[in-house]
Amino acid sequence: MALENTAIQEKLVSTFGDDVFNFQQERDIFSLEINANNNTAIILFLKNDPELRFHFLTDLCGIHYPENPADRQFAVIYHMHNWYENKRIRIKAFLNGENPEIKTLSTIFLTSNWMERETYDFFGINFIGHPQLKRILNMDEMISFPMRKEFPMEDGGRTDKDDRFFGRTVDNC
Repeated sequence: MALENTAIQEKLVSTFGDDVFNFQQERDIFSLEINANNNTAIILFLKNDPELRFHFLTDLCGIHYPENPADRQFAVIYHMHNWYENKRIRIKAFLNGENPEIKTLSTIFLTSNWMERETYDFFGINFIGHPQLKRILNMDEMISFPMRKEFPMEDGGRTDKDDRFFGRTVDNC
């Protein structure tokens, strides 16, 4: 019997109530939002439930929404896969823009270790309890987070490129 979206939603709502919401089918993937304070319990439930069996964390990433209210300016997105039923789900947890932090999944999925480090490196999202949360791709000395929308697209001090070669002209004639 195929794992239906309604079965996933009913199990989650009956177990977590208002901590899971905004269920919807987005193109070919079932999506939902969760309360960020309860992320580890919800992810662990999805992994260990004998009917749901989302044993594989395929991706974890961050998003910056500077135009959102302060309590929803960042989001962590989890993509999970049930290999038995070939079912995928997307889980989104919004975070506060002043202090974006969420509990680590590194004790549940070892693969989340580097994904969380990358998300920290580019967005500055703190994963509470992570065993070694430090930059993974950028220099340790870097003080900004380059995937945040306030980060400038280009370095104004660069002298090694000519805007004409990138389809931009210097004069506005």
